Amino acid sequence: MTTSVETTMTPQLEAVGPSKAGKMGRLALASMVGTSLEWYEFVIYNSMAALVFNKLFFPSFDPIVGTILAFSTYAVGYVSRPIGGIIFGRLGDKVGRRAVLVYTLALMGFTTLAMGLIPTYASIGIAAPLLLVSLRTLQGIALGGEWAGAILLSVEHGNPKNRGLNASWTQMGPSAGTLLAAGAIAITTTVLNDADFLLWGWRLPFFASAILVIFGFWIRWSVEESPHFSQLQAGHATTKAPIAEVLGSYWRNLLIAGSVRIGSDVVYGLLAVFTLTYVTQKLGLSRTLALTAVLLGAGVHAISIPLLAALSDRIGRRVVYGAGALGSIVGSFLLFGLLDTKSPAIIIVSICIGMIFQAAMFGPQGAFVTEQFPTRVRYTGSSLAYTFAGVLGGGFAPLIFATLLREYPNTYAIPAYVTGALAITLVALFAATEKAGRDID
Repeated sequence: MTTSVETTMTPQLEAVGPSKAGKMGRLALASMVGTSLEWYEFVIYNSMAALVFNKLFFPSFDPIVGTILAFSTYAVGYVSRPIGGIIFGRLGDKVGRRAVLVYTLALMGFTTLAMGLIPTYASIGIAAPLLLVSLRTLQGIALGGEWAGAILLSVEHGNPKNRGLNASWTQMGPSAGTLLAAGAIAITTTVLNDADFLLWGWRLPFFASAILVIFGFWIRWSVEESPHFSQLQAGHATTKAPIAEVLGSYWRNLLIAGSVRIGSDVVYGLLAVFTLTYVTQKLGLSRTLALTAVLLGAGVHAISIPLLAALSDRIGRRVVYGAGALGSIVGSFLLFGLLDTKSPAIIIVSICIGMIFQAAMFGPQGAFVTEQFPTRVRYTGSSLAYTFAGVLGGGFAPLIFATLLREYPNTYAIPAYVTGALAITLVALFAATEKAGRDID
């Protein structure tokens, strides 16, 4: 029964595909707006962790130790993602993609607004960092269920020959969110002096997320359920135990899909998060320069993602992905020498180039991960791969970077760590089967 439904699914979808071509713009926007919101909120937190949270929530420690503790709460948001992947992945394969994406958006919006209202350590003592950790946990749960559903919304509606490009709209979310977040912080830090920013101005970017939440609800309610899932549901072929099926029948696919993410997450954490700490605290340069470099890097990243994802549709995911991994290894060893010049132009260019190499991995990633699983367990499999790899890759990366910077007299340990993470990614790519342009089921 399952085989016949999934075998006949693709020809039927291809027959109706052209009639849905006009909706792809809306689907792309619906896919991107959720992850843009998630990453806007995550980057706001990441930036505040590097800039002020060490003073507001961990004031009894020296700056580097306070930063490590602030990034520890950042890591909590990653550790909690698998919970969201398990809960929402299962729901996505049982009740549908669209409904789950509304739930995750609501949860993320609530936690971010609440984070802007938390009293500081000076007001309520130890309860302040505890509240911060609690909200970070809820944020991680929401994001754990968001990514796979957003990818599937465009992949399962679109032309199979363009899966890389279609999936890349969701992958542009981190860049768009980073741009919006860095812009919001840059405006706030420009308008306010340091004292006002530290006192209350840091809360404003959190409150501004309400605009994205409202827009996200509107656009997601206007899209249809995935045709792949709808046909599976109509044929009564949805799985009753998606987690057990993934772990039992698709464990190798899960390992491959998760492992390819580890290196790219570490590189993104280095470029988009840790450089803020290094440039401002280690080099003593201005927040404006650091935020401008990340902002411009995110812009280059956003442009590169769909271009490199489309290239993966033509020449294969593994080639593009592997080139990005190798380029990132070389770039990680050159990065700190370039930053240490303290030249604004060199700092900005080095981060932008690094973001291009990261985009070569991140652009094809959405299609690559979802292609590893059939429709009936695609939400669950993709969510588990995404969230557990996120814990091992991006979740602890800024914390490890800060610790290595504190423990070693030079920065060579940091690119060595990056290289180890990317080696895992390259091994997974080598073990994978190229599926670009093939039937997704």
